[in-house]
Order: sequence, then structure tokens, then C-alpha cells
Amino acid sequence: MHTATVQASSVFIAAPDGLRLHVRRYEPPAAAGLPVVCLPGLARTTADFDVLAAALASDGKHPRRVYAVDYRGRGQSDYDSNPDNYSVAVELADLGAVLTALRLEPAIFIGTSRGGILAMLLGAVRPGAIAAVVLNDIGPVVEAAGLLRIKSYVGKLPQPKDFADAAELQRRLFGAQFPKLTADDWLASARRSFKDDHGRLVPTYDVNLAKTLSVVTADQPPPDLWPQFDALAGFPVMVIRGMLSDILSEQTVEEMRAHHPSLEIVEVENEGHAPLLADEPTMTRIRAFVTRAQAAPMLVTSHPIG
Repeated sequence: MHTATVQASSVFIAAPDGLRLHVRRYEPPAAAGLPVVCLPGLARTTADFDVLAAALASDGKHPRRVYAVDYRGRGQSDYDSNPDNYSVAVELADLGAVLTALRLEPAIFIGTSRGGILAMLLGAVRPGAIAAVVLNDIGPVVEAAGLLRIKSYVGKLPQPKDFADAAELQRRLFGAQFPKLTADDWLASARRSFKDDHGRLVPTYDVNLAKTLSVVTADQPPPDLWPQFDALAGFPVMVIRGMLSDILSEQTVEEMRAHHPSLEIVEVENEGHAPLLADEPTMTRIRAFVTRAQAAPMLVTSHPIG
């Protein structure tokens, strides 16, 4: 059961250094309960959550406020003149500023890839902000093969002639990860990933973001985040894994279950990194998890790490 679709609006928040951050918000008039905060992937924007955010906000039984954040250098947020600031440390501080400005604590976080890393870090340094977490195709161990694949295209895409050309580029890049997407799906993906800039199609992110991946090499995997994941031990946690993912392995998911026995696991067929969170079965699972998390007792009494 759904009410009429909630219309989204935009708000802009000042980061700690003054840079302007964009937040897409869905605020139904009858909203109750904990808000949901959606955090995109590395080179992604709030557009990735349009379908899920509207579904959560328009839920007939449990409408709630939903907010999606564009990190600096992505979407409608300002680009940073210093690419070194495209780091998880700076983005974590930016997220904290958004939470404070919009009074969103505690909240249920849905983090895709980079967003899930930020959610785990937030649980370690600011546990009072967390009520529950959905980790979309990310965990404490990030597979190097997947990171190298992402490194191969972020900031390095050819300029498409038009959105049809951009859709074909998306299909060539990600077809192996999403073999069931239709031509219309790829066109929609292109419109989420590119924007018109004075007659030229450009990515919806600062191409200097590529510098954040410069340290990624085949023989130097990123450090694991088990201490940060363990900081979520007292919270409801769901992990969603694309069955074709090259970022989150089945082995890591099983280890996550060992660390967090009540972990809820969702696997999405025919999708890789990262699941689109737009199909009805996956959205139904997320809606149910969010509703249960609302009723879950707060178990965390730990202090921030570090």
C-alpha cells in the first residue's frame, strides 16, 4: 500500500570549510519515526536513490522522511578546487555537518559502496547518529579486482555524443555486471550518470575524483574495516550483495555474519556492483527492515573509537 508519491526538493548545507553540499529530501506531511539517510557510491549521486527514496517516503503504512546526499564534487554539490579533499575523512566531516544542520540523528543509513564505508566509519566515531544500517554491496573487505575495474573508468570516460551514445557506453562498461538491463534501462542509467554542460555531455562528478584511486594497485589491497564494521554490533544491519559483484565477495558476507549473527543478508540476482535498489522485491525487503529497525531497542552503549 502506497500513498501519493512524495515530491522531492533540494536543500543546500554548508560543509565545515564552507563548500556547498546538496541534499535531496523527501518529507511527507504525515511522516513519523526515524529518518532515512541515503549515501551514494564513489562517483554517484542522489539520483541513484530516486526510486527507493520515493517508495520509502510514500509508504502508506509507514511514511518517513528520506534524505539523499551528494558528496562534494558530485551531483549538485560544489566541486572542490583541491582534489585531495575527495577523501573519506573530509566526506565524513561533511556528512556530520549535514546530520547536524538537518537534525537527522539518529537515522537509518542506506549506503551504497563508498556510502556504506562512510556509514561504518560513522558508527565508529559518532554512534549516536546511527539507528540501523543497510550496506549495499560493501563490507569490511573490498575486493581489489573490483576497485581496479572502477579505477579504470572513473574520470577517464570518453565524451558521448548524446544520451543514446552514453547509454551504449554504459552498456559496454557495465553489461557484464547487469546482464538483464534493457535499452530503456541503459538510457535511464546514462541520464543518471551524465549531464548537459553547455551542449556537451559530461559526468555528474568532478573528473579529478580519479585521483582518490591513484593508490589502488593489484598488489596493495585497501586496508580492511573490521573494527569499523564491529562498531555496528549493537545495531540492526542488512547487507545487500549483487550476485555478480566483484567488490563484495560471498566469503566476506559469511565473515560479516560471524561478526554480526543477526545480520540480514539479501542477494540480488543478475546484478553486480552495486545493486540498483529499484526492483520491488529488494525494496520490499528494505522497507520491512526499516520498519523493524524503527521498533528495535537501542543496544549501543559503547564510546566512539579513536
